[in-house]
Amino acid sequence: MIWPRCAPVEVMVEMEFVSGFEEMHEQMSGYKRMRREHQAHLVKLEEKCKADMEAHKTALDKEYDTLLHNFTRDLERLETKHQQDVERRSKQTSAAEKKLHKEITLKQEGDRKVYDLNRKKEYKANKERWKRELSMDESTPKRQRDLTLQSQKDNLKQHEAQEEQRMLQAQKQYIELEMRKFKRKRMIMQHEHEDQQLRDELGKKEQQLQQAHEMLVRHHEKTQELEYRQQKSVHQLREEQINKQHDTELHNQKDYMDRIKKELVRKHAVELRQQPKSLKQKELQIRKQFRETCKTQTKQYKRYKAQVLQTTPKEQQKEVIKQLKEEKHRKLTLLGEQYEQSIADMFQSQSYKLDESQVIECQRTHEQLEYELEMLTAYQNKNKKQAQEQRDRERRELESRVSVRRGLLENKMDAELQQFNQERLERLHMKREKHTKELEAFDNESIALGFSTLSLVEVSREAYADEEGSLSGSMISLAHSNSSTSFPAGSL
Repeated sequence: MIWPRCAPVEVMVEMEFVSGFEEMHEQMSGYKRMRREHQAHLVKLEEKCKADMEAHKTALDKEYDTLLHNFTRDLERLETKHQQDVERRSKQTSAAEKKLHKEITLKQEGDRKVYDLNRKKEYKANKERWKRELSMDESTPKRQRDLTLQSQKDNLKQHEAQEEQRMLQAQKQYIELEMRKFKRKRMIMQHEHEDQQLRDELGKKEQQLQQAHEMLVRHHEKTQELEYRQQKSVHQLREEQINKQHDTELHNQKDYMDRIKKELVRKHAVELRQQPKSLKQKELQIRKQFRETCKTQTKQYKRYKAQVLQTTPKEQQKEVIKQLKEEKHRKLTLLGEQYEQSIADMFQSQSYKLDESQVIECQRTHEQLEYELEMLTAYQNKNKKQAQEQRDRERRELESRVSVRRGLLENKMDAELQQFNQERLERLHMKREKHTKELEAFDNESIALGFSTLSLVEVSREAYADEEGSLSGSMISLAHSNSSTSFPAGSL
């Protein structure tokens, strides 16, 4: 930047006052001190922003890790629940299978008892009927009739044995068929249950993925807000520092210009004091008048001070006295400047003008000071423009980084969602293939055991619970039992 220049060397050499040098040195020291303070404040703010950002990221990472940990625990609980359901259903299926087998077995035993009772009754009735028929045939020898009766008995026993064997075989085939139907139905139910468990697991994972993505988006927005807020605070501090710096520079420059002008006036006044004696006498009169005026002002000040202190609380008097002293000093200084100006005007009014060298010196000094002020103003404007351009550039760079980061996040979420959908399709497909193979293997095994696929898919003649309920209420349908229809009436 352009620091206000000191007065030309030749002018300073002629000046007898060293206060100008001290004032300029103090201004320069204050300016440098201000610049150091500004830099320290800026570094402190940037370090605070960095620490806040680190703490912010740590908190977000912790929140995200906690979410993932909760996801893992939820999936473990769901897996445990599914495993418990599988074990429970396996036990229920085993118990239901045993119960169904026992009920069918008990029913078949009852059918066999009824069959044995009916067979004995029919055997006895047939035996009596045969005896009556043979006893009525007196033309046939008794021995021949006995042989005929025995032959009929043997044939009946043989037929009954065949029918009993056929009934046992039919009961065996029936119970095996019903158990195969039961197993096939329970296998299908188990497949449906596994499908539902898989859908529950995939739905849970999809929900977790959505929650994770929502949190990532929310974290991105929070980080974006913090970055914009921090950048705004840094830019605001820089702008305030530049404005304060420029104000200080302008203030120092104007002080310097006023000081140079006053010193030049004093220098010319000294030269004018070498004028004729009459002007010197008039000047002395003016200065005497100034001293008298100062005395009058001092007396008035004392009276005014006494009046003010009478109406001022004691705790405020010290501050009021200080203000009154400052006001007195200011007015006396202003009064002195006015009398000095009056002396200068007096010299001018007496047609004593500056010589040509003084006119040239005033003109050059004025031009030089105006040029330096213009240069300082131009430099400050350029500095402000560059600072604004830098802030705009940093703002665009931050917006670009945020946009790129958001794009990467969206690409990552899309890739994860696409990967999840692909894995879901693969797992569903693998599960369908597994169930299809298991069902085909079961049907092939059933065919190898002599059961047709059509017979396995027919509605079961036995009533058993389709779901997880108990079989305590199941009843055997007597009307549809193969064992009860194995021997039509009159077949014997």
